Amino acid sequence: MSVEDQKIPQATAKRLPLYYRFLKNLSSSGKLRVSSSELSEAVKVDSATIRRDFSYFGALGKKGYGYNVNYLLTFFRKTLDQDEVTKVMLIGIGNLGTALLHYNFLKNDNTRIELAFDVDEKKVGTDISGVPIHHLDELKNFADADVSVAILTVPANNAQAVADQLVEIGVKGILNFTPARLTVPEHVRIHHIDLAVELQSLIYFLKHYPLD
Repeated sequence: MSVEDQKIPQATAKRLPLYYRFLKNLSSSGKLRVSSSELSEAVKVDSATIRRDFSYFGALGKKGYGYNVNYLLTFFRKTLDQDEVTKVMLIGIGNLGTALLHYNFLKNDNTRIELAFDVDEKKVGTDISGVPIHHLDELKNFADADVSVAILTVPANNAQAVADQLVEIGVKGILNFTPARLTVPEHVRIHHIDLAVELQSLIYFLKHYPLD
């Protein structure tokens, strides 16, 4: 059953990949059991929140015993659909787009950027880390490419027009790295990643809520 089927809170859903990554590391190191306090220290989420998150999925652990690492890993792999590969397309091959292509989710076996698009003729027809770069004008030709997720790293003034094209070819999710706030139909989910806003937020908290 997927996270969407579970109807769990969105805040919990966002933490599941974090738990999953840590559990993969634990399993690789040979650890068999883990407590909520150990998980808390590793992922920087308080123990009560972890127990509440896990409670949405039933009895995943035993009091005084902790959690079976391999059982949790298998459970969250299925919950997060980790056995199914999600194909991703990237629009905009500037500095950030190029970095994302080189990275290409190396630590996530089920997510891969398989297509990339740009308008720079010098980049079109080449590839980066094995990902072919097509001209943005060809985007409509990939409506049947079985790609439901797109990453947007284009200039802000072009973002809405590109988002409209993505919706037209059937993309259901957009990870938007531009500062533009995009308008999309209700059936399309969009997550905004504004690095400038995040940095400003961090600086504010450092000044007004010091840890020491």
